[in-house]
Amino acid sequence: MVGTPNPDPVLVVEALRISFPNRDGGRTEAVRGVSFTLGRERLGIVGESGSGKSQTGRAILGLTAPEGLVSAKRLEFRGVDLLHCTPKQRREMRGGRIAMVLQDPKYSLNPVMTIGAQIEETLRAHSKVSGREARARAMAALEAVQIDQPERVYRLYPHEVSGGMGQRAMIAMMLIADPELLIADEPTSALDVTVQLQVLAILDALVVQRGMGLIFISHDLRLVSTFCDRILVMYAGKIVEEVSAGNLAAAQHPYTRGLLNCLPRLGDDRHPLPTLDRQPEWAI
Repeated sequence: MVGTPNPDPVLVVEALRISFPNRDGGRTEAVRGVSFTLGRERLGIVGESGSGKSQTGRAILGLTAPEGLVSAKRLEFRGVDLLHCTPKQRREMRGGRIAMVLQDPKYSLNPVMTIGAQIEETLRAHSKVSGREARARAMAALEAVQIDQPERVYRLYPHEVSGGMGQRAMIAMMLIADPELLIADEPTSALDVTVQLQVLAILDALVVQRGMGLIFISHDLRLVSTFCDRILVMYAGKIVEEVSAGNLAAAQHPYTRGLLNCLPRLGDDRHPLPTLDRQPEWAI
């Protein structure tokens, strides 16, 4: 297993594999033997598009497309076997004990339901609460993600809010049921830099206050290094390196070094920017 096992893991992933049918009648592996543990910490998974990071997150939540095949030696959340639990157990867990924030609220929020109704729907799916209590907790959730005038936003539809506001509403929706594990799949990629920092600060505060485990999926190595405790670097469906965020500059794998070298630097005239010199052995 990659890295040092967590003594009290929230999540254990061992030898996770995900494959999809291809045009030749065979199958292509999108994730190839991924292993890691997660405690009450912020774990970053970083890599370029197609590296398998989002598929890893979706498999944990049971959201792999029907044609995909998922296998693992172990895929366990708090003692629950995620590969063999019943559909009822999955539904109870999804959005309740495990939640996922997707990257673009305009594709994730229901356009014909108000923000407040969608947040309440998540709560009612996992708790028996009165209408008054559901509304009060939805308001509290909006306040927790630092939304001004929560009463007004509660009544709005997704198209009536900005991208940053919609992403905060998504976070409120995913956190209202008090999950133990939050998977954030590029939650700031559609936002400008200022709003990115605000959303990250909200996630950071909520993780610390609630003691959750967080998997933060991104293609932005610099962003992940400033936010997470540990970083997994993925390439071609595999984890090629694990480093602590504070030790990222000392990463050893050529792919990680290549990603770092491609980052723009203020005050440094680097034109054209370096490109990755991909080696066949990275994908083996």
